[in-house]
Amino acid sequence: IGTAEAIMRMAANPVLGRIYARYVQVIRSTPLLIQIYVIYFSLPALPLLGRRLDELEGGIIALGLNAGAYMSEIIRAGIQSVEKGQWEAGDSIGLSRFKVMRYVIMPQAIQRTIPPLAGQLISLVKDSSMVSLISVQDLTYSGTQVAISTRKIFEIWIFIAVVYFVICFSLSLVSRWLERRMGRGLQ
Repeated sequence: IGTAEAIMRMAANPVLGRIYARYVQVIRSTPLLIQIYVIYFSLPALPLLGRRLDELEGGIIALGLNAGAYMSEIIRAGIQSVEKGQWEAGDSIGLSRFKVMRYVIMPQAIQRTIPPLAGQLISLVKDSSMVSLISVQDLTYSGTQVAISTRKIFEIWIFIAVVYFVICFSLSLVSRWLERRMGRGLQ
């Protein structure tokens, strides 16, 4: 979602760019919790869908649209950070705009965006706990159920925090490994 949106924003068509800019403004200016509720409760009312979303579908759509908006800005900034001369070099050897983007620009942009994309992915993992509020059976929802049934509230929430920490710390380690592998790690 993020890559498609970033490319749409940079497209020559100004209408697509404006639609994308408004979408990003709405996502960045409203809380994720409200986005989850609006998508889960409002999207089924659209005549195109014709049925009620289940909790998991609503949660996936809401998290995907939210993370896509943030990631698209990261990717767009990465693409724009590649020097203009790289575009010109690709053009000069006869590559199409698509091939310049695929073989010249994107590899450099991806290398530059690994740290912020990893940070956004870690935020997405933590934000996924919010979908428990629409009854998606994620880690937080399950922890709530266990805490209620066992009455070991403190122990359960500490365990959930440790699980989230392990997941996020692992993602951070993978990010650092990718940075070093692509020649961008700290020396």
